[in-house]
Amino acid sequence: MTTFKIKTSLLICLTSGLFLTACNDDDKTTTVVEQPQQVDTSMYYQTKQPYQAQQNLSTYETIPSGYSPVFTELVARHGSRGLSSIKYDLALYNLWLKAKQENALTPLGEQLGADLESMMKANILLGYGVEGIRQYGYGNETSVGIKEHQGIADRLLQRLPQLFSQAYQQGKSVQVVSSGVDRAVDSAKFFTNELLKQQPSLASIISPSSYQSLSSTSVPTIADGGVNRFNLYFHSLTVADDQANIKTELEKKVYDASLKYQDFEENDANLQQKIKELSADSNAQKIANQVLAPIFKAEFIQKLGQTGYTFSNTGSYTVTSPKGEQITEKGKGKNTIASAVDTAAYLYELYSITGGMQDELGKIDFKKYMPLDAAKFYAQYNDANDFYSKGPSFDAGKAITTDIAKSLKQDLFKQVDDVIAKTQKNVAVLRFAHAEIIIPLATSLELKGMMKSVPLTQTYNYSNSTWRGEDISPMAANLQWDIYQNVQGQTLVKMLYNEKETTFKQECDYARYKTNSYYYDYLKLKQCYNIQ
Repeated sequence: MTTFKIKTSLLICLTSGLFLTACNDDDKTTTVVEQPQQVDTSMYYQTKQPYQAQQNLSTYETIPSGYSPVFTELVARHGSRGLSSIKYDLALYNLWLKAKQENALTPLGEQLGADLESMMKANILLGYGVEGIRQYGYGNETSVGIKEHQGIADRLLQRLPQLFSQAYQQGKSVQVVSSGVDRAVDSAKFFTNELLKQQPSLASIISPSSYQSLSSTSVPTIADGGVNRFNLYFHSLTVADDQANIKTELEKKVYDASLKYQDFEENDANLQQKIKELSADSNAQKIANQVLAPIFKAEFIQKLGQTGYTFSNTGSYTVTSPKGEQITEKGKGKNTIASAVDTAAYLYELYSITGGMQDELGKIDFKKYMPLDAAKFYAQYNDANDFYSKGPSFDAGKAITTDIAKSLKQDLFKQVDDVIAKTQKNVAVLRFAHAEIIIPLATSLELKGMMKSVPLTQTYNYSNSTWRGEDISPMAANLQWDIYQNVQGQTLVKMLYNEKETTFKQECDYARYKTNSYYYDYLKLKQCYNIQ
């Protein structure tokens, strides 16, 4: 995140439990309608929200009489991770050292230095000695992240026990595929390793075999079928890495759509205007002061941005490993603090990552540096950026953000087509990717009633849109389709989003098996989405 100024119109509106619904002109009568009190339990971690299954499987709708599960497929984001690189933490540490030198710290500010050191150490050693983490350090999954995918795997087996127990006898496989990026590969491995712990008989049918072992020498590739960037890294395809691997017309379309999307992110005038609007809120200074006043003395806060008072992630930090090694991480100097607003926004970035780093950070608590209403302010800013650049956006933007997901969306349907055609060799297809994949996919399927674009004449905020990153793509976010058939070969599909029974878009209600059922007639659903 660069210089952070947020538009006044984005100030978050808390909804009261009481609403005045009618007041006549002569004040003779006033009607007050009581609404159920909504309890806001969000910590405002945005898309760094640690994962929780959204429904207990014991409460799922009963499988329709005469139908049995025949196939399941999953698209999942990697689990909770640490910081992606040494950026915000080192820049803030350099700022803190200057404040310490000038005796500009409050008692709370004195604590910040040790907490920043602990944050850097935890990330430098993240995954150290953990089987299944290929290279320890920044960007890796945390202990929480590993447990998230183990839990999803456990519940998948509990939900569809016969499907997996009978797979070997039926000569079927479990296909695993990822983007090829470390944390997606690691998530896939932790997931499949949990499947194997619970059901060892799956060892011979998990494909490719590179996902059967946690060993760092067992690396899935495009060649062995364990990596598919066109379906699972479509937001960032490149000439160098992907052009030579195009084998189908659909892959060529996805490649072209990816380049168009990347150009949209970098150069689209309407998108740039929206980001500019988001970065122009006069309330940003007030919020920043609210965050920083308990940490730094007022004179120091006022100096931020002046000559000698800009800070970046320059230099390095060295820690000692559990085996006594000295490990140094160097900053790149590309992330700069040039104002009080930047400082507070960087603190939010550390706050938001801590939810998934509980085991690594122990009792260290960044909540003491980030008032909840300030966290809400920054979460809204980040949500707005994701909304415009990855999600429903404005109308023209949505056409671009959903076009990149076309291949993955079609693959979801193709797998079910193969079940119907009796050419499906798998009982399950398990895909592991990123928020940049989950958000466009959910947008293209128009899920959760959140996928409405905001007109260009308006600007996204929490009061004019229900779209929230913590709901759409928390850590380990996942979309699952369970497929059922009866003896006549009729096919039903039920969708789980973050393990909650979820409806498809409203226009597809006619495809429901029964009124208000979460089971859909597959052929009608395919027709509704106009899948060829």
